[in-house]
Amino acid sequence: MRILLTIIAALWALMPMNAQQTDSLCAKPLRPVYSAYMAEVGSGHLADTYLTPLHYNGIHVGLLYERTQAMKFSPEKWIQQLVIGLDGDITENLAKNANMYNAALQVSWRMMRRWQIQPDLTLGFGGAGTIDGGCLYLDRNGNNPAQAQCSITVDAAGYAAWKHQLWKIPFTLRYQAVLPLTGAFFAPNYGQLYYQIYLGDRDHLAHCAWWGNFFRLDNLLTADLHFGATTLRLGYRAEIFSSKVNNIVSRNISHSFVLGICTEWISLRPGKKLPDARIISAY
Repeated sequence: MRILLTIIAALWALMPMNAQQTDSLCAKPLRPVYSAYMAEVGSGHLADTYLTPLHYNGIHVGLLYERTQAMKFSPEKWIQQLVIGLDGDITENLAKNANMYNAALQVSWRMMRRWQIQPDLTLGFGGAGTIDGGCLYLDRNGNNPAQAQCSITVDAAGYAAWKHQLWKIPFTLRYQAVLPLTGAFFAPNYGQLYYQIYLGDRDHLAHCAWWGNFFRLDNLLTADLHFGATTLRLGYRAEIFSSKVNNIVSRNISHSFVLGICTEWISLRPGKKLPDARIISAY
């Protein structure tokens, strides 16, 4: 009888612990946001036969914001990523008697399925939607000095992330690439003035994008050095853009060194305690 009472008392003592573990498993997992703020500088190479047949080379600069988080519906397998980039180029021709300037804004939202290949290796692949808009300006053209560039595309996106240590400093090495599959983009007719477009001549301005007339590849290789709660990001970015339509050829190629700061944070309501739940990081 004494043994039976001892067993009942032990089970009774374990019941709150089991209930707490059950509540923890049933609670919604926490999905911290991994934010990266980056600046890039490097070389830019521009060409646009609507403005000039010459090639222009110079400096490329840019600002990039990246927000990555596990998805709400299946956080262990899917992640979402918002990327906003602002790019600029200051270039000149080979004779160094004219300058071409470029400014562009790009917004991309991506959703990728991830696979844990090894404890330190993660792969991801999925789709994305990108809106891009910008303008080229050639200071030597008096009649038609500017060329607008805008597009909306559906893309393929993928990444590979590897975690390791360097001199006892944990780091994450990641390569990510985005490639448009289809969409639509703007291009005027050869020799068509923007004043004519303003007057109503708007035929054949929108074009279906595919690899035969519109190609863009965005490569980003980064190394995140984790110093406590703050992460230092070092990287390299290469962007390749090419389009050919209405006998107009455009090229925009850049190679940049990337420097950034990354943080991982959880948003809570004021006065609310941190719940006892699983934490699922984006990477």
